[in-house]
Amino acid sequence: MTTQSSNLSSILLGGGCFWCVEAVFTGLRGIISAEPGYAGGSVENPSYEQVCTGRTGHAEVVKVVFDPAEIGLEDVLRVFFTTHDPTQFNRQGNDVGTQYRSIIFADAAQQETARKVRDEIAAEGIWPDPIVTSIEGPAHFWPAEEKHHDYFARNPQTAYCAAVVAPKVAKARKLYRDRLKNPG
Repeated sequence: MTTQSSNLSSILLGGGCFWCVEAVFTGLRGIISAEPGYAGGSVENPSYEQVCTGRTGHAEVVKVVFDPAEIGLEDVLRVFFTTHDPTQFNRQGNDVGTQYRSIIFADAAQQETARKVRDEIAAEGIWPDPIVTSIEGPAHFWPAEEKHHDYFARNPQTAYCAAVVAPKVAKARKLYRDRLKNPG
């Protein structure tokens, strides 16, 4: 049994489609919640349809709330940088547009840690191309519509989930097996 610390932290991570990012983080020990939403744009309380136009400036993000006593920020960021392709500018695979950019919205201390982890991942040569993830200051988080929450868990058989989300979740489960809530 794990005990939850009262000193929780959060960070906004955008790694393409928020269904993928949410599904990857939901299964990890120390992650309290992974909530899909929007950040970084100019429209208040945007809808999915508005964000999908690419004209609001928002990115699809996931607000990751974690217990640093169980999983540190560096580990959260390593998972982020290794389970999506941070070398693709304004896209993830066939999902193209600024709303799918690789981005981190964080406070000053988290930004410093993010740059450190980004540079470590780049030096390891995991990705053949340069990392283009934008690391920016805090942004307002707008929760996504309820139908986007736990999307992969509720819709694993849809074509998109089977072709795009499932492989990212499988990669995360393989890379971070020792960190899974349910390694079975």
